[in-house]
Amino acid sequence: MNTRPVNLGRRRFVAGLASGGVLAACGALLPAYARVATWGMAGPPPVRAAGEPIDLRVHRQDVAIGQRIGRMVALNGSAPGPLLRLKEGEDLTIRVHNALTEDTSIHWHGLLLPFQMDGVPGVSFPGIPPGTTFSYRFPVRQSGTYWYHSHSGMQEQLGLYGPIIIDPAGEDPVVFDREHVIVLSDWTFDNPHHVMAKLKKQSDFDNFQQPTAGDFIRDVAADGWAATARDRLDWATMRMSPADIADVTGHSYTYLLNGQAPDANWTGLFRPGERVRLRLINAASMTYFNVRIPGLPMSVVQADGQNVVPVETDELQIGVAETFDVVVQPDEDRAYTVFAESMDRSGYARGTLAPRPGLSAPLPALRKRPLRTMTDMGMMHGMPIQVAAAQNDAATGVDPHAGHAMPGDRPASPHGMGHEAGPVVARHGPDRHGPGNASIAEVQHNRLGEPGTGLADVGHRVLVYTDLRRLAHDFDPRPPTRELELHLTGNMERYMWSFDGQKFSEVSGPVEFNHGERLRLILVNDTMMEHPMHLHGMWMELENGQGPHIPRKHTISVKPAERLSALVNADAPGRWAFHCHFLYHMELGMFRIVQVS
Repeated sequence: MNTRPVNLGRRRFVAGLASGGVLAACGALLPAYARVATWGMAGPPPVRAAGEPIDLRVHRQDVAIGQRIGRMVALNGSAPGPLLRLKEGEDLTIRVHNALTEDTSIHWHGLLLPFQMDGVPGVSFPGIPPGTTFSYRFPVRQSGTYWYHSHSGMQEQLGLYGPIIIDPAGEDPVVFDREHVIVLSDWTFDNPHHVMAKLKKQSDFDNFQQPTAGDFIRDVAADGWAATARDRLDWATMRMSPADIADVTGHSYTYLLNGQAPDANWTGLFRPGERVRLRLINAASMTYFNVRIPGLPMSVVQADGQNVVPVETDELQIGVAETFDVVVQPDEDRAYTVFAESMDRSGYARGTLAPRPGLSAPLPALRKRPLRTMTDMGMMHGMPIQVAAAQNDAATGVDPHAGHAMPGDRPASPHGMGHEAGPVVARHGPDRHGPGNASIAEVQHNRLGEPGTGLADVGHRVLVYTDLRRLAHDFDPRPPTRELELHLTGNMERYMWSFDGQKFSEVSGPVEFNHGERLRLILVNDTMMEHPMHLHGMWMELENGQGPHIPRKHTISVKPAERLSALVNADAPGRWAFHCHFLYHMELGMFRIVQVS
C-alpha cells in the first residue's frame, strides 16, 4: 500500500488548486452528491436505465483533504465512490475492473443476494486479482439506503466506499421534496497497517483524553478517598481506562462528510418549507458519530434501509456501518449546520443545509468527553449483586429469556432523555472465555432504551433503539426453534478481539444455521466498548419490545455489558460473514463465518 502524506503550505496549496496539477481535480474527484448539492423536486437525474450494466474501475488517486494530499483508493475517478442508484426489481450487473497492483473486492452492505455475489474474499469468492474484471450479477430485492465498500486489504479505510439508493418498485411511503446523501467517514494519512500495528503495541496510543491527577483530586473532593481509590482500582483490574471511548481519535483522523474535511463545508440546498430527506450513512472504519442539526428536529423514517414509523428526535448516534434516513423541514431562509461529532468528542465532520450556496451557520462547540461507567464494566451500580441474581433464575443465575424483550416488556422511550441504566437481565456464567478475553460482564443489561455513550444528559431528545418500529406489516409469527448465544470478547490492553474468546484464526469451523429455520441470536458484550455487529445476507430483527413491529437491521450496535437478541430467518443458503464492523477489530479476530445449509 502506498499512502503518501504530503504537507503543503497554505500558499502552495491554494496555488496548486488554481493552477491545475493533482489538486485541480479536487472538485472533479468528488462524486456529484458530494459537491454543492442542488437536487430538485424529483431528486438527482437518472444516470442509467434500470438493468443497464454499471462499470466501476478501482484505482489509486491523489486527493486533497484539508491542506494535505492523501493517496486514496478511488472508483471511476472519484473518492469516495459514486452514488449507485438502483431500482427494486431490476436484474443488476456491476462489472468491477481492478486497476490496482493488489487484489480488491466490493461488498454490497445490507443487500440480499446470492452468497457468491456478496464480495468477501475467502468466504464467498476469491477476490478480484489485479488487472482482471469481476461481474457481480444479482436481482435487486429491496429498496432503501445502503452502501458499498471493499473487504480487501483495509481499502475501506483508504476510501473505497460509496452510497447506494434503491428506489422502491411502488410508491415510497416517505414524503419528501428534495433529498441529499450524507456519507460520514474517517480518514488517516497514515498507513492503516501502521495504525493497526501501533494499536497492537499500545492500544491507547491515540487517546490524549486520559484521566489526570487533577481529575483524581476532583473526584476525591466529590466522592471521597475510598470511593475514588476503589474506582481507579476497578478500572486497573479491568485493564481499561474510563476514557477509552474510541481506539483511533481525532488526533489521527480527519472526519469527512461526503469526502470533504470540515473546512470545505459541503452544502446541500433547500427552499424554505421543503421537506428534505437526508440519507445518513456511516462509512467510517472506526468512528461512531453523534449527529444533530441545531435548530431543526429530525424525523427518522428509515433505519438500515428499512422503513420505520416516523419518530421525531433532535440527535441520533449512528454506529459504524449503520444508515438512517431523516426528514427535516427548514422553514427559515437561513443556513443550518449538519454536525457529526465523534463519540469521543475529539473532532467532527460538518456540512451545511442552506437556501443558497456560500452560506454557513455557527458551529457548536465540542462537548465534554464522556467517560465509561460501572454499567459499562458489567458491574452492579446502585443494587446489591444478590438482588440482581434474584431477578433471574435462582438455580442458574441466568434468565432463560434474558436478552429478548417480549412485547410490552419495555415501552418505547421518551427519546432518550434522562435515562438510567437499563435493567439487569442476566448474570454471566462460569466461562470466562480463556486468555483471549480480559473481562466479562458479570451482570448484563437490556440497554436498548438507553441513548448512546455521552448522550444521556444532553437535555434534548435522542433516538434510542426502542423507538424503532418497522412500518411494513410483514412480521413472521413463527417462534424461534432454537437460541444461539455468542459473546463479544477481547483484550483492550493487548488489542485482541474475538467471539467467545477465540479469534477467527483459532476457530475450527463456521457457525451453523439450518436452512429455513427461525432462530434467536443472542449477543452479549463482555467488553467495555461498543461493537457494531454486521450479519451478511440476512436480516436481524432486533427484539426491542415492539412486538410484531420489531425493526429489521443489518448492523446492530451492542453497548458495553449489554445483552440483546435478534430473530433471524436463515433463508439464504451459503457462506456468510458475521463480524464487528470496526475495521481493526474485524482484522484482529472478531469475525466468524455463518454457514447456512
